[in-house]
Amino acid sequence: MDTWTTDELDRIGRAEELQIASRRADGSLRPFVTIWVVRAGDDLYVRSAYGPGNPWFRRAQASGTGRIRAGGVERDVVFAEPPAEAHAAVDAAYHAKYDRYGPKVVGTVVGPKVVATTLRLEPVTG
Repeated sequence: MDTWTTDELDRIGRAEELQIASRRADGSLRPFVTIWVVRAGDDLYVRSAYGPGNPWFRRAQASGTGRIRAGGVERDVVFAEPPAEAHAAVDAAYHAKYDRYGPKVVGTVVGPKVVATTLRLEPVTG
């Protein structure tokens, strides 16, 4: 595994949306899905707005690897479980970045009900 550069963290963290694709068993990429992404410290996180049953989330969790692209950055990633102490910072990052969409929309990606749908994006060398 590699680490994010400051430039990658800045560019992806500032991007309004991120495209995410998980890998199939044969190593090929599934189609990209557009979702929100946040930066909390030196980590990047995504959450499933429609719960753990959301198809992109189930596939990402099952495969454990995929590819993301946002802010002009494209990288292979590992979909990792975040540490428990990260969730408050992830909530705060979602509020800071997306609150302008209103509580009904942002409420789908913050709070205790979405903790189980949080994935930390860890870069890998290709």
